[in-house]
Amino acid sequence: MLIAHISDTHIAGWNKKAYGIAPTAENLSCCIDHINQLKPEPDLVLVTGDITYSGLLEETERAASILSQLRYPFYVIPGNHDDRSSLWSVFGGQACPAMDQGFINYVIDDYALRLIGLDSTVPGEPGGEICNARAAWLDERLAESKTQPTAIFIHHPPLKCGVLETDEDGFVGAELLGDIVEKYTNIQSILCGHIHLQAHAGWRGTVVSTAPSMGIPLVLDLTMEQPSRFSMDVPGYQLHYWSPEKNLISHTVYVRKTDGPYLFEELQETDQ
Repeated sequence: MLIAHISDTHIAGWNKKAYGIAPTAENLSCCIDHINQLKPEPDLVLVTGDITYSGLLEETERAASILSQLRYPFYVIPGNHDDRSSLWSVFGGQACPAMDQGFINYVIDDYALRLIGLDSTVPGEPGGEICNARAAWLDERLAESKTQPTAIFIHHPPLKCGVLETDEDGFVGAELLGDIVEKYTNIQSILCGHIHLQAHAGWRGTVVSTAPSMGIPLVLDLTMEQPSRFSMDVPGYQLHYWSPEKNLISHTVYVRKTDGPYLFEELQETDQ
């Protein structure tokens, strides 16, 4: 099983750029073109939030028009830049298969790896939250299938990753979420976005893995002293490979022109 994982697309309105300079729509199109040519083909694509720049309906519709070019099923969850109602009005019933108690939470049970989409957003706030209602829903879903290998996908990582801006955003209910996660040994990974960088961390008996942003990475400064900054880069996404040996292996792919590939054997023969 192969999962393509896109995050933080920040699609602005028609003919607009995120932050006035970032061509996120073009970057998303580049990623989609790349994903559509992958061999082996992905089974599905996950989009872990901040789909829009500011939550406007037209931004959601523009994002949907680009994502519709994917050759594979795709699923979205909201991020703090999204408006939950706009997301549901555009994607509800398909890329957002279900809503529970007003939250975009749902389960995808059609593959070897069970996938649980979890809504961590708080309207008007940059940080994440898992409240009692969302925690109870997740616990119930995990209890339904305690041995089925499972991955959770959510916008906010439930721990600090050494990125000043997103660490300051915070995550209310991280301990509550962690207590639930720790109960189940079948959770292979928690797939996230939000920090605009790739990162991996062991947490509460599983692995938290964040996907890069759509070409606007935050500048990593582990001194935690500099003001938050971002740079412009090529777009990237993650590939999560559920292997025949039942290991979830994550790779980060950047869509850039490279020199090569070369065969090692041919180069060794030339060198001789």
